[in-house]
Amino acid sequence: MTAPLYMGIDGGGTSLRVTIVDDALSPLVSVTAGSANPNIIGQAQAEAHIQRWVTAALERAGLVPGAIAAAGIGIAGASDLHSRAWLLRTVHPVLPDSLLVASSDLEIALVGAHGQRHGLLLHAGTGSAAFGVTPAGAFEQIGGWGYLLGDEGSSFWIGVRLLRQVMRYHNYPERDHPKELVAACMRAMGVSDPRDMVHWVYRGEGAPPARVASLAKLALQLAEDGNWAAQNIVKAAAIQLTRQVAELQRRLDYPDAPIAFAGGLLDKDNCLSRDVAQRLGLPRRPIPKHSPATGAALLAQLGWREWHQ
Repeated sequence: MTAPLYMGIDGGGTSLRVTIVDDALSPLVSVTAGSANPNIIGQAQAEAHIQRWVTAALERAGLVPGAIAAAGIGIAGASDLHSRAWLLRTVHPVLPDSLLVASSDLEIALVGAHGQRHGLLLHAGTGSAAFGVTPAGAFEQIGGWGYLLGDEGSSFWIGVRLLRQVMRYHNYPERDHPKELVAACMRAMGVSDPRDMVHWVYRGEGAPPARVASLAKLALQLAEDGNWAAQNIVKAAAIQLTRQVAELQRRLDYPDAPIAFAGGLLDKDNCLSRDVAQRLGLPRRPIPKHSPATGAALLAQLGWREWHQ
């Protein structure tokens, strides 16, 4: 009997990743595309986008849909807690014979990072949240409310604060604001007048949250170079992120839980990930065992095995 194959579908805030793995979780093929977050691009467009790239992954691997035993799905903005029916309806037409395991982008990242379905995950990318599952199966989430309601410490949160520094300097140039930060931010945006920032933020190409979030890289670089204003922004982000973990530990009564990092801000060594690790009492930045897409595939594998017991 041929060993089953599994698919993981990971829709983060800025990109969609689809991976196909074998029974040992070794990847056969992976594809990456733009955001599939329905809150950003709309449900209809997100549905078509996901279906297109699931099909592309199958074609690239030279597989028919029936070759996939099970698929795990985690899409930012579409947790299984409130969007389970939509997730299943989206994927079923392209994988009609597969077991579909609906989840969330946070859970698949946790499972991928730990290689198991328990522990804590601190996610900081375009958005931010902390998610945890106890060995008994209790789970809780802090944050993840989206860029208008929360996402403290995220790339978007950092980008907004960088832009506000520029606007404060424009409004009150006599005050003590960092000219170097202002100049670097405007160069990164390709504008020469702060008034042009309005068009860049609200009417530029692509989703505004992703554009604003892209400025977080600049903030981190400026902080690494010693810019005090950028360092203050990064420090504030670290404080916000560690508060989420502390509250999650309290709610789950899980103080000794293993902690994993995920998201573009924390999956690399930088001044923010180092600061957060230090505040959490970790000797170093934790390295995930697998990607979130592979975590989704692992959830699919666990569901498949449970279904066949």
